[in-house]
Amino acid sequence: MKITIIGTGYVGLVTGTIFAEVGHDVTCLDINEDKIILLQSGKSPIYEPGLDMLLQNNIVNGRLCFTSQADEAFADSDVIFIAVGTPQEEDGSANLNYIHKAAEDIARHIKHNVIVVVKSTVPVGTNDYVEKIIRNHISSDIEVHVVSNPEFLREGHAIHDTMNGDRIIIGAEHKASGDVVEALYEKINVPILRTDRRSAEMIKYASNAFLAVKISYINQISNLCEKLGADIASVADGMGMDKRIGRAFLNAGLGYGGSCFPKDTRALSYLSKKNNVSMSIVEAAIEANTTQRQLFINKVVDHFNGNVTDKRVAVLGLAFKPNTDDVREAPSIDIITALVSSGAKVSAYDPVVKNIQVLDDCNVVYAQSKEICVENADAILLVTEWDEFFENEWLASVIQNKQIVLFDGRNMLNKNKEEILS
Repeated sequence: MKITIIGTGYVGLVTGTIFAEVGHDVTCLDINEDKIILLQSGKSPIYEPGLDMLLQNNIVNGRLCFTSQADEAFADSDVIFIAVGTPQEEDGSANLNYIHKAAEDIARHIKHNVIVVVKSTVPVGTNDYVEKIIRNHISSDIEVHVVSNPEFLREGHAIHDTMNGDRIIIGAEHKASGDVVEALYEKINVPILRTDRRSAEMIKYASNAFLAVKISYINQISNLCEKLGADIASVADGMGMDKRIGRAFLNAGLGYGGSCFPKDTRALSYLSKKNNVSMSIVEAAIEANTTQRQLFINKVVDHFNGNVTDKRVAVLGLAFKPNTDDVREAPSIDIITALVSSGAKVSAYDPVVKNIQVLDDCNVVYAQSKEICVENADAILLVTEWDEFFENEWLASVIQNKQIVLFDGRNMLNKNKEEILS
């Protein structure tokens, strides 16, 4: 089929590339012409393992192209995917301006019957809103149906998750349109659940919020384990053996970050308040996630008897998780900001992220290697668990040889090793 993807951010680019990989003819549309030029050259604007190779192969094979011209993008499309951002407002609600613009662009340019698929994470009822906008602005002889198809990709594992995911959710009010969308995934062997649009929208929010709750829960259990002398890794392993609980997302650490969990939990909280329904569990998870970072900061400050002025602190990892360059809601930002404001001198290293714009006023020294980062440090903070920090037991040997304190924000090393604080 001929597919158009509106938006070449994380979701849109990965979705379009995978559809091209399984044989569809894909055109990606974006208003950012600099990004389009970069993509046309076969270079991805985001870091995602395996994406560059697939991107280049499908451009060469003629199944994937990029444009900033809507007329060109929509000309022969069978299905148009909306994969634009829905940034968070101050009150926690989702900003739907990009969704509205995409719907208007579709209505303005399409000349034939088409199926519109909303891939973006949107509040319940947004698919209805998109369909209303389009139908109010097109001629009566054009038929448009809107289908909800939320994404469930983990940054750093998006290619694998697309081809080997747990489920594909298709929410449609019109069976034939849902059938068309289901056919797009024919070569991807992933279970498909068909539902109505509002349920599909809710599945996305409910899933992410549940995982966020699970992370916050295990972090609070970890804090109690530390006080009582229990090993959180063993506790998590024991819990995870119960099939009703599962081991995934039971890794205690600095909490969740990124573009999804923080935004989606707040959006769900906003929706619950708007509809006068209690969502206290989700709200407690949000608070616990914020508290977890502060507890880590307090540990560092307390180690130096409440005074980190002129202390040299090496921060290993800036991205919110390994295998991505995403620093949105990253724990590193809160940690570095707090320590610098208290007088610490911070050096930082990340294999992919070379600087963070919001930290421009913090005088952070961005090291070119992990070895340079930890030179002459009074403390090392493990903030992101990149593989290279553990290759050949590098980090463990640094701690042992230098007899330097490590604050293991990801519980990656043996808590009993001398000079390591859990």
